[in-house]
Amino acid sequence: MNYAVIMAGGTGKRLWPLSRQNRPKQVLKLLDGHTLLGRCFERLSPVFDVRNIIALTNVGYVDLVREELGELPAGNVIAEPMVRDTAGAIGLAATILAKSDPDATMAVVTADQLIEPAEALQDALRDAFAFVDANPNALITFGIKPTFPSTQLGYVKCGDIRDCPGSKNPIHAVEAFKEKPDLETARQYLEGGLYFWNSGMFVWKAATILRLLETFVPEMAEPLRHIAAAWDTPDQDAALGEWFARLPRISIDYAVMEKATDVYAIPLDCRWLDMGSFNALADIIESDDSNNVVVAGKSELLDCKNSVIVTEDRGHLIAAIGLEDVVIAHTPDATLVCHVSQTERLKELLELVESRGHAKFL
Repeated sequence: MNYAVIMAGGTGKRLWPLSRQNRPKQVLKLLDGHTLLGRCFERLSPVFDVRNIIALTNVGYVDLVREELGELPAGNVIAEPMVRDTAGAIGLAATILAKSDPDATMAVVTADQLIEPAEALQDALRDAFAFVDANPNALITFGIKPTFPSTQLGYVKCGDIRDCPGSKNPIHAVEAFKEKPDLETARQYLEGGLYFWNSGMFVWKAATILRLLETFVPEMAEPLRHIAAAWDTPDQDAALGEWFARLPRISIDYAVMEKATDVYAIPLDCRWLDMGSFNALADIIESDDSNNVVVAGKSELLDCKNSVIVTEDRGHLIAAIGLEDVVIAHTPDATLVCHVSQTERLKELLELVESRGHAKFL
Protein backbone atom coordinates (compact mmCIF):
# COMPACT_ATOMS: atom_id res chain seq x y z
CA MET A 1 0.00 0.00 0.00
CA ASN A 2 1.10 3.60 -0.59
CA TYR A 3 1.71 6.05 2.24
CA ALA A 4 2.78 9.67 2.64
CA VAL A 5 5.02 10.91 5.46
CA ILE A 6 4.95 14.66 6.09
CA MET A 7 8.12 15.91 7.76
CA ALA A 8 6.77 18.64 10.03
CA GLY A 9 9.37 19.08 12.75
CA GLY A 10 11.32 22.17 11.69
CA THR A 11 11.28 25.37 13.74
CA GLY A 12 12.06 28.01 11.11
CA LYS A 13 14.42 30.30 13.03
CA ARG A 14 14.86 32.50 9.95
CA LEU A 15 11.23 33.60 10.35
CA TRP A 16 11.59 34.74 13.97
CA PRO A 17 9.71 36.27 15.76
CA LEU A 18 6.78 34.86 13.80
CA SER A 19 8.09 31.32 14.25
CA ARG A 20 9.06 30.22 17.74
CA GLN A 21 10.23 27.10 19.54
CA ASN A 22 6.60 26.43 20.45
CA ARG A 23 5.10 27.64 17.15
CA PRO A 24 6.97 26.52 14.04
CA LYS A 25 6.78 28.10 10.60
CA GLN A 26 4.60 25.35 9.12
CA VAL A 27 1.61 26.46 11.23
CA LEU A 28 1.94 30.21 10.57
CA LYS A 29 -1.06 31.58 8.68
CA LEU A 30 0.85 33.53 6.06
CA LEU A 31 -0.87 32.24 2.90
CA ASP A 32 -4.20 34.10 2.84
CA GLY A 33 -5.01 32.68 6.26
CA HIS A 34 -3.74 29.21 5.40
CA THR A 35 -0.63 27.41 6.66
CA LEU A 36 2.18 25.64 4.82
CA LEU A 37 1.27 22.42 6.63
CA GLY A 38 -2.36 22.73 5.57
CA ARG A 39 -1.38 23.36 1.95
CA CYS A 40 0.91 20.33 2.03
CA PHE A 41 -1.93 18.13 3.27
CA GLU A 42 -4.23 19.49 0.55
CA ARG A 43 -1.67 18.53 -2.13
CA LEU A 44 -1.50 14.98 -0.83
CA SER A 45 -5.22 14.36 -0.31
CA PRO A 46 -6.04 13.55 -3.96
CA VAL A 47 -3.31 10.88 -4.03
CA PHE A 48 -3.59 9.17 -0.62
CA ASP A 49 -6.30 7.85 1.63
CA VAL A 50 -6.27 10.15 4.67
CA ARG A 51 -5.62 7.09 6.86
CA ASN A 52 -2.36 6.56 4.98
CA ILE A 53 -0.96 10.04 5.62
CA ILE A 54 1.42 10.34 8.58
CA ALA A 55 2.80 13.56 10.06
CA LEU A 56 6.14 13.28 11.82
CA THR A 57 6.87 16.18 14.13
CA ASN A 58 8.71 17.43 17.19
CA VAL A 59 7.23 16.27 20.48
CA GLY A 60 6.40 19.89 21.33
CA TYR A 61 4.34 20.40 18.17
CA VAL A 62 2.02 17.39 18.32
CA ASP A 63 -1.04 19.33 19.48
CA LEU A 64 -0.44 22.09 16.92
CA VAL A 65 -0.14 19.58 14.08
CA ARG A 66 -3.21 17.64 15.20
CA GLU A 67 -5.20 20.87 15.37
CA GLU A 68 -4.08 21.93 11.89
CA LEU A 69 -4.66 18.46 10.38
CA GLY A 70 -7.93 17.63 12.07
CA GLU A 71 -8.85 15.07 9.42
CA LEU A 72 -5.92 12.83 10.33
CA PRO A 73 -6.47 10.05 12.87
CA ALA A 74 -4.78 11.12 16.11
CA GLY A 75 -2.38 8.18 15.94
CA ASN A 76 -1.10 9.33 12.55
CA VAL A 77 0.71 12.27 14.16
CA ILE A 78 3.94 10.81 15.49
CA ALA A 79 6.26 12.67 17.85
CA GLU A 80 10.04 12.47 17.67
CA PRO A 81 11.28 12.67 21.28
CA MET A 82 14.31 14.75 20.19
CA VAL A 83 15.95 16.00 17.01
CA ARG A 84 17.86 13.34 15.08
CA ASP A 85 17.94 14.86 11.57
CA THR A 86 16.24 13.37 8.52
CA ALA A 87 17.80 9.89 8.52
CA GLY A 88 16.50 9.19 12.02
CA ALA A 89 13.06 10.63 11.28
CA ILE A 90 12.73 8.65 8.05
CA GLY A 91 14.03 5.52 9.74
CA LEU A 92 11.36 5.87 12.42
CA ALA A 93 8.56 6.35 9.89
CA ALA A 94 9.76 3.43 7.76
CA THR A 95 10.01 1.22 10.85
CA ILE A 96 6.43 1.98 11.87
CA LEU A 97 5.05 1.44 8.37
CA ALA A 98 7.02 -1.75 7.70
CA LYS A 99 5.76 -3.33 10.91
CA SER A 100 2.10 -2.93 9.94
CA ASP A 101 2.61 -3.35 6.17
CA PRO A 102 5.84 -5.15 5.13
CA ASP A 103 5.25 -4.14 1.49
CA ALA A 104 4.67 -0.45 2.28
CA THR A 105 5.80 2.14 -0.28
CA MET A 106 6.30 5.56 1.26
CA ALA A 107 6.57 9.10 -0.04
CA VAL A 108 8.51 11.57 2.10
CA VAL A 109 7.52 15.23 1.71
CA THR A 110 8.25 18.34 3.76
CA ALA A 111 5.71 20.67 5.32
CA ASP A 112 7.49 23.94 4.58
CA GLN A 113 7.47 23.98 0.78
CA LEU A 114 5.15 25.69 -1.65
CA ILE A 115 4.51 23.78 -4.90
CA GLU A 116 2.31 25.10 -7.68
CA PRO A 117 0.49 23.69 -9.49
CA ALA A 118 -0.19 20.87 -7.05
CA GLU A 119 -0.98 18.57 -9.97
CA ALA A 120 2.71 18.58 -10.97
CA LEU A 121 3.67 16.88 -7.72
CA GLN A 122 0.61 14.62 -7.71
CA ASP A 123 1.40 13.24 -11.19
CA ALA A 124 5.06 12.80 -10.24
CA LEU A 125 4.12 10.89 -7.08
CA ARG A 126 1.90 8.52 -9.04
CA ASP A 127 4.72 7.93 -11.54
CA ALA A 128 7.17 7.32 -8.70
CA PHE A 129 4.94 4.78 -6.98
CA ALA A 130 4.44 2.88 -10.24
CA PHE A 131 8.21 2.85 -10.86
CA VAL A 132 9.05 1.66 -7.33
CA ASP A 133 6.39 -1.05 -7.50
CA ALA A 134 8.12 -2.36 -10.64
CA ASN A 135 11.62 -1.78 -9.19
CA PRO A 136 11.44 -2.45 -5.42
CA ASN A 137 15.11 -1.60 -4.81
CA ALA A 138 14.80 1.84 -6.40
CA LEU A 139 15.04 5.13 -4.55
CA ILE A 140 13.24 8.06 -6.18
CA THR A 141 13.99 11.71 -5.48
CA PHE A 142 12.37 14.78 -7.02
CA GLY A 143 14.44 17.50 -8.63
CA ILE A 144 13.23 21.04 -9.14
CA LYS A 145 13.96 22.73 -12.45
CA PRO A 146 16.18 25.66 -11.36
CA THR A 147 15.14 29.19 -12.27
CA PHE A 148 18.30 30.96 -11.10
CA PRO A 149 21.84 29.94 -10.00
CA SER A 150 21.12 29.32 -6.32
CA THR A 151 24.05 28.94 -3.95
CA GLN A 152 21.77 28.03 -1.03
CA LEU A 153 20.46 24.71 -2.37
CA GLY A 154 21.98 21.33 -3.14
CA TYR A 155 21.72 19.91 -6.66
CA VAL A 156 20.96 16.55 -8.29
CA LYS A 157 22.72 15.68 -11.55
CA CYS A 158 20.46 13.63 -13.83
CA GLY A 159 21.62 11.10 -16.41
CA ASP A 160 19.93 8.70 -18.79
CA ILE A 161 16.13 8.39 -18.90
CA ARG A 162 14.68 5.00 -17.93
CA ASP A 163 11.97 3.36 -20.00
CA CYS A 164 8.77 3.85 -17.99
CA PRO A 165 5.60 2.91 -19.91
CA GLY A 166 2.63 5.04 -18.88
CA SER A 167 4.71 7.60 -16.96
CA LYS A 168 3.78 11.25 -17.46
CA ASN A 169 7.23 12.34 -16.36
CA PRO A 170 10.72 11.26 -17.43
CA ILE A 171 12.57 9.24 -14.80
CA HIS A 172 16.33 9.75 -14.87
CA ALA A 173 19.15 7.77 -13.34
CA VAL A 174 20.93 10.00 -10.82
CA GLU A 175 24.63 10.51 -11.57
CA ALA A 176 25.55 12.59 -8.52
CA PHE A 177 24.39 14.72 -5.62
CA LYS A 178 26.14 18.09 -5.32
CA GLU A 179 26.45 20.26 -2.24
CA LYS A 180 25.64 23.98 -2.22
CA PRO A 181 27.90 25.42 -4.96
CA ASP A 182 29.62 28.76 -5.37
CA LEU A 183 27.99 31.23 -7.77
CA GLU A 184 30.09 30.35 -10.82
CA THR A 185 29.46 26.62 -10.37
CA ALA A 186 25.74 27.28 -9.87
CA ARG A 187 25.70 29.19 -13.17
CA GLN A 188 27.34 26.23 -14.91
CA TYR A 189 24.74 23.90 -13.41
CA LEU A 190 21.93 26.13 -14.68
CA GLU A 191 23.37 26.35 -18.21
CA GLY A 192 24.07 22.61 -18.43
CA GLY A 193 20.41 21.62 -18.10
CA LEU A 194 21.13 18.34 -16.29
CA TYR A 195 21.22 19.73 -12.76
CA PHE A 196 18.12 20.18 -10.62
CA TRP A 197 17.58 21.58 -7.15
CA ASN A 198 17.41 18.88 -4.49
CA SER A 199 13.85 19.09 -3.14
CA GLY A 200 14.31 16.75 -0.18
CA MET A 201 11.29 14.66 -1.25
CA PHE A 202 11.47 10.92 -1.91
CA VAL A 203 9.59 7.70 -2.73
CA TRP A 204 10.81 4.18 -1.85
CA LYS A 205 9.84 0.92 -0.22
CA ALA A 206 9.95 1.16 3.57
CA ALA A 207 11.82 -2.17 3.70
CA THR A 208 14.36 -0.92 1.14
CA ILE A 209 15.27 2.27 2.98
CA LEU A 210 15.56 0.35 6.26
CA ARG A 211 17.91 -2.15 4.64
CA LEU A 212 20.06 0.65 3.22
CA LEU A 213 20.14 2.53 6.52
CA GLU A 214 21.36 -0.65 8.22
CA THR A 215 23.97 -1.15 5.47
CA PHE A 216 25.38 2.39 5.40
CA VAL A 217 24.74 3.44 9.02
CA PRO A 218 24.92 0.18 11.01
CA GLU A 219 24.50 1.93 14.36
CA MET A 220 20.89 2.71 13.40
CA ALA A 221 19.90 -0.94 13.16
CA GLU A 222 19.61 -1.85 16.85
CA PRO A 223 17.62 1.24 17.95
CA LEU A 224 15.14 0.84 15.09
CA ARG A 225 14.71 -2.89 15.83
CA HIS A 226 13.89 -2.13 19.47
CA ILE A 227 11.41 0.58 18.45
CA ALA A 228 9.76 -1.80 15.97
CA ALA A 229 9.43 -4.56 18.58
CA ALA A 230 7.71 -2.23 21.06
CA TRP A 231 5.49 -0.33 18.63
CA ASP A 232 1.75 -0.73 19.28
CA THR A 233 2.48 -2.31 22.68
CA PRO A 234 2.30 -0.79 26.17
CA ASP A 235 6.09 -0.28 25.97
CA GLN A 236 5.91 1.89 22.83
CA ASP A 237 6.57 5.30 24.39
CA ALA A 238 9.28 4.07 26.74
CA ALA A 239 11.12 2.28 23.93
CA LEU A 240 10.84 5.29 21.64
CA GLY A 241 12.21 7.61 24.30
CA GLU A 242 15.13 5.30 25.09
CA TRP A 243 16.16 4.10 21.64
CA PHE A 244 15.41 7.09 19.40
CA ALA A 245 18.01 9.05 21.39
CA ARG A 246 20.64 6.50 20.33
CA LEU A 247 20.18 7.17 16.63
CA PRO A 248 23.02 9.17 15.07
CA ARG A 249 22.32 12.71 13.87
CA ILE A 250 22.77 12.50 10.11
CA SER A 251 20.80 13.58 7.06
CA ILE A 252 19.28 11.03 4.68
CA ASP A 253 21.38 12.47 1.84
CA TYR A 254 24.66 11.76 3.66
CA ALA A 255 23.43 8.49 5.16
CA VAL A 256 21.98 6.87 2.03
CA MET A 257 21.32 8.90 -1.10
CA GLU A 258 24.95 9.80 -1.85
CA LYS A 259 26.04 6.16 -1.35
CA ALA A 260 23.25 4.11 -2.93
CA THR A 261 23.42 2.97 -6.56
CA ASP A 262 19.79 2.40 -7.54
CA VAL A 263 18.80 6.09 -7.35
CA TYR A 264 16.50 7.91 -9.79
CA ALA A 265 15.03 11.39 -10.13
CA ILE A 266 11.81 12.85 -11.50
CA PRO A 267 12.28 16.52 -12.44
CA LEU A 268 9.40 18.80 -11.45
CA ASP A 269 8.69 21.75 -13.71
CA CYS A 270 6.72 23.82 -11.23
CA ARG A 271 6.79 26.85 -9.01
CA TRP A 272 8.67 25.68 -5.94
CA LEU A 273 9.68 27.58 -2.84
CA ASP A 274 11.36 26.47 0.35
CA MET A 275 9.70 28.84 2.81
CA GLY A 276 12.65 29.36 5.09
CA SER A 277 13.11 33.11 5.18
CA PHE A 278 11.45 36.51 4.91
CA ASN A 279 12.98 36.94 1.47
CA ALA A 280 10.97 33.93 0.30
CA LEU A 281 7.74 35.80 1.09
CA ALA A 282 8.54 38.12 -1.80
CA ASP A 283 8.24 35.13 -4.12
CA ILE A 284 4.77 34.08 -2.98
CA ILE A 285 3.05 37.34 -1.95
CA GLU A 286 2.17 39.89 -4.62
CA SER A 287 4.01 43.16 -3.96
CA ASP A 288 2.46 46.63 -4.08
CA ASP A 289 3.36 49.37 -6.56
CA SER A 290 6.50 50.19 -4.55
CA ASN A 291 7.62 46.56 -4.39
CA ASN A 292 6.66 46.18 -0.74
CA VAL A 293 5.49 42.75 0.42
CA VAL A 294 2.76 43.25 3.01
CA VAL A 295 1.14 40.48 5.05
CA ALA A 296 -1.05 42.48 7.43
CA GLY A 297 -4.70 43.24 7.94
CA LYS A 298 -3.97 46.94 8.33
CA SER A 299 -0.95 48.92 7.15
CA GLU A 300 -0.11 52.45 6.06
CA LEU A 301 3.21 52.92 4.26
CA LEU A 302 4.38 56.39 3.25
CA ASP A 303 7.30 56.58 0.79
CA CYS A 304 8.39 53.01 1.54
CA LYS A 305 9.79 50.59 -1.03
CA ASN A 306 11.35 47.13 -1.39
CA SER A 307 10.37 46.21 2.19
CA VAL A 308 8.69 43.27 3.91
CA ILE A 309 5.93 44.06 6.43
CA VAL A 310 4.33 41.06 8.13
CA THR A 311 2.05 40.28 11.07
CA GLU A 312 -0.61 37.64 11.73
CA ASP A 313 -2.54 40.07 13.92
CA ARG A 314 -5.25 41.21 11.51
CA GLY A 315 -6.28 44.02 13.87
CA HIS A 316 -2.82 45.52 14.35
CA LEU A 317 -1.88 48.57 12.27
CA ILE A 318 1.70 48.78 11.01
CA ALA A 319 2.62 52.30 9.85
CA ALA A 320 5.98 53.30 8.41
CA ILE A 321 7.61 56.27 6.70
CA GLY A 322 10.55 56.39 4.32
CA LEU A 323 11.71 52.79 4.65
CA GLU A 324 13.72 51.05 1.95
CA ASP A 325 14.89 47.40 1.96
CA VAL A 326 13.68 46.83 5.53
CA VAL A 327 11.93 43.90 7.24
CA ILE A 328 9.35 44.54 9.96
CA ALA A 329 7.93 41.38 11.55
CA HIS A 330 5.44 41.99 14.36
CA THR A 331 4.07 39.67 17.03
CA PRO A 332 2.31 40.51 20.32
CA ASP A 333 5.50 40.15 22.38
CA ALA A 334 8.41 40.72 19.98
CA THR A 335 9.14 42.77 16.86
CA LEU A 336 12.01 42.38 14.40
CA VAL A 337 13.32 45.35 12.41
CA CYS A 338 16.29 44.78 10.15
CA HIS A 339 17.71 45.46 6.71
CA VAL A 340 16.67 42.88 4.12
CA SER A 341 20.33 42.01 3.51
CA GLN A 342 20.85 41.16 7.21
CA THR A 343 18.16 38.50 7.65
CA GLU A 344 20.76 35.73 7.33
CA ARG A 345 22.13 36.93 10.70
CA LEU A 346 18.98 35.94 12.58
CA LYS A 347 20.67 32.91 14.13
CA GLU A 348 23.34 35.23 15.51
CA LEU A 349 20.66 37.56 16.87
CA LEU A 350 18.76 34.73 18.56
CA GLU A 351 21.94 33.53 20.25
CA LEU A 352 22.34 37.07 21.61
CA VAL A 353 18.72 37.16 22.78
CA GLU A 354 19.23 33.89 24.66
CA SER A 355 22.56 34.97 26.18
CA ARG A 356 20.90 38.11 27.56
CA GLY A 357 18.36 36.06 29.49
CA HIS A 358 15.44 36.53 27.12
CA ALA A 359 14.87 32.84 26.25
CA LYS A 360 11.12 33.27 26.77
CA PHE A 361 10.99 35.17 23.47
CA LEU A 362 12.49 32.28 21.53
